[in-house]
Amino acid sequence: MVTAELIRRGARRFRDEPAILCGDDTLTFREVEELANRIAHVLLERGVDRVGLLLGNGLHSVPVDFACAKAGIARVPLNPRLAPPEQQAILAAAGAELLVADTDTSLDADVLALGEVLERAEHTPVDEPRVELEPETTALLIATSGTTGKLKLVRHTQASYAAIAANILANLLDPKPGDVMLHAASLIHASGTFVLPYWLRGGASAILSGFDPADYLDALERHGATAINVVPTMLGALLQEPQRELPTLQTLVYGASPAPPALLRRAIDRFGPILVQYYGQTEAPLCISVLRPEEHAGERLLSCGRPSVDCEVRIDEENGEILLRAPFAAAGYHGDDELHRATFLSDGWVRTRDVGRFDDEGFLYLVDRTSDMIVTGGYNVYPREVEDALAEHPAVREAVVVGAPDEKWVEAVTAFVVADGVTEDELIAHCRERLAAYKAPKSVRFVDEVPKSPVGKLLRRAVRDPLWVGRERSI
Repeated sequence: MVTAELIRRGARRFRDEPAILCGDDTLTFREVEELANRIAHVLLERGVDRVGLLLGNGLHSVPVDFACAKAGIARVPLNPRLAPPEQQAILAAAGAELLVADTDTSLDADVLALGEVLERAEHTPVDEPRVELEPETTALLIATSGTTGKLKLVRHTQASYAAIAANILANLLDPKPGDVMLHAASLIHASGTFVLPYWLRGGASAILSGFDPADYLDALERHGATAINVVPTMLGALLQEPQRELPTLQTLVYGASPAPPALLRRAIDRFGPILVQYYGQTEAPLCISVLRPEEHAGERLLSCGRPSVDCEVRIDEENGEILLRAPFAAAGYHGDDELHRATFLSDGWVRTRDVGRFDDEGFLYLVDRTSDMIVTGGYNVYPREVEDALAEHPAVREAVVVGAPDEKWVEAVTAFVVADGVTEDELIAHCRERLAAYKAPKSVRFVDEVPKSPVGKLLRRAVRDPLWVGRERSI
């Protein structure tokens, strides 16, 4: 199965029904497909096999993504929140010379403004381009620093991306024609994987440019959203808002990082027993396991559910690492054969670098990570990136960065620094100039020394572990 075929099926079945809602604008299934066909012709005229996309959430996000799938061109999404050097590194690693952008950028690429793409699309054929697509045709090269701390490009194919849609429909959601999912998180990440399942079932995607809790609830009411997808940080922000009657809301999906049980109990009290959790990662989106609404009780709130019906999960007996095997797993890493072989094993199993355990009833629990990666507000941050940025400041002699428990962010990026003549605010501002804002420390603690091994290696665990004493889990 190829992703482009699923797009065609949804368009044929629900032609004149609303598919995309964005502000006061609406696109029907037919309008989305026709625009996607036209954009696909524009991209094919450029003669490229991959294209960078620097696009925020908007009315044309889905047509552009669908156009890439129809043209057989791998999309390389760039998170607008990343600093320009980080975006440039992704383009270079992917080998993407063409960049479609909806904002001014100084990136070294052949930049095609989204407005120009749309203007050119008015003069291209409305019919789908004739392109031979194979299941193994690359559909997506998406960057993650994951748990290794260095840039990785995860390669999804037409087949694996189609399998993601099947995975969501089989395990997480059962949308009906006319249902609406509200999107505020970036569509280049997990939120975007819900678009195709809803498309296949005649549901609409209501798209916001960003997340503001009051505006989000306003949009939920305005569009009559039946489902929402949030990370724990967003959920906490929604709970700070005055309670509203939300009669259309049937499902609240959450994931991307572990959610504190206290937060989940508050959410159930507020929204009712409609919470459903997924556990997944960029290498295997979306549902490795699912915790269903009726399972949100007691100790189960610490679990990430049972394995999906289309996913095998086992625990490595030596180190407790979670491994999976599933049709929605990525084809591997692009441009890093060594890391690819270490992660995507020859027998089809994929290493997650998460440590977990099963209970007697088959519920999976995340215990820790095999590396030092920090998950803050649903975003992955590797300490080495932040430590390197801090080290560039002339007043900093040494620094170690860890994730500290935090009610809002789940984990807050926290720096322990040996320095003289500099303030906490100055160091945070220094990091924000070099890194995405979410990677900058939320706090800086000044210390006389940082712990090291006999060979001089930073001992992050010696700093991190005391912060998590008495917690039910260490992620």
